[in-house]
Amino acid sequence: MSGIHNNSQDHLPEPTVEKIAVANLPTAVGEFQIAGYRSLVSDEDFVVLFKGDLDPDVPTLVRIHSQCLTGDVFGSIKCDCGPQLKRAMELIEAAGRGAIVYQQQEGRGIGIINKIRAYALQDKGADTVEANERLGFAVDAREYEQCAEILHDLGINKVRIMSNNPEKIKTLKNSGLEIVERVPMEVEAREPAEHYLKTKKEKLGHLLEITE
Repeated sequence: MSGIHNNSQDHLPEPTVEKIAVANLPTAVGEFQIAGYRSLVSDEDFVVLFKGDLDPDVPTLVRIHSQCLTGDVFGSIKCDCGPQLKRAMELIEAAGRGAIVYQQQEGRGIGIINKIRAYALQDKGADTVEANERLGFAVDAREYEQCAEILHDLGINKVRIMSNNPEKIKTLKNSGLEIVERVPMEVEAREPAEHYLKTKKEKLGHLLEITE
C-alpha cells in the first residue's frame, strides 16, 4: 500500500507551504512518488521524493537534502552530496518507506553563482567555510523549518533521520517531530572531498567519523 496519512493540523501554526502536485516517478533505484511544494512566504519551491505508506505511528526514513547542482547533477567530487542523495534513495527503497525533502538552498544558502565564486576562492586555498566568509555570507544560511512542515503534511511524526548535520536534527525535533534514530550518511570520499568533510566536522560540528 502506498499513500500519505494527513494528520490533524489543529496543533500546528498556519501553513507556510502548499502542496501543488503529486506524480509517480520511476527511477533507476526504484519506484517513487514525487510531490511539489511551494513556499507561501518566499519564492522557494520544494520537491519531495517519497515511497510507501507514510504512517504517523511508524518510524520513517527521512532526509532533508539541500540542492547541490555540482554534486547531484554533475558528479563533483568536491563534496559528498551526490552519493548521499543516492544512498538515501537506496535506503528508502530497501525499507519500502521514506521521504527526501529536496530544498533549493544551494551552497548552504548562497545560491549557485556565489557558490561558484566560493569555489574560485577554494581553488586559491580557502576552505568551504572561509570562502563563504570572504564573500560576506554566513557560514550556513539554510533554514529547515519549512522542510519539517512538509514532513508533517506528509503525515510523518516519527523520524529516522538520514543526516550528519546536527542543525537539521535540532530543527526537526523543535518542530515537533520525534527523532527515533539518526542514520549516519557517511559515503566513500576521496580528495578533494576528504578535506571538505574534515572542515565540516571541525568547523560546522557535523557528526562524521574522520581520522587523520
